[in-house]
Amino acid sequence: MARNALHDIKSSLDELIGEKVLLRANGGRRKTIERSGVLEETYPSVFVVRLEPSDGSFERVSYSYADLLTETVELMVCKNGDNVKITYTRSQ
Repeated sequence: MARNALHDIKSSLDELIGEKVLLRANGGRRKTIERSGVLEETYPSVFVVRLEPSDGSFERVSYSYADLLTETVELMVCKNGDNVKITYTRSQ
């Protein structure tokens, strides 16, 4: 079942390529990292976000679809000035 859930997550992210997103990830030691960028690409196991430059340089980060499923990473799509959280549920 988890395989289907991960495939569903990838499929839904495929439709969001090019959209502005907000990432919230666990940075360890009770720190939360929050960055914005553009969903750039999806691969079989990971997705890539091009971050907005904080110091004039471009950065890219990648996370696995399992990170979204386990809520290690939260992903919000920025549409019309609103941030819409993308959530996924595990099938039993």
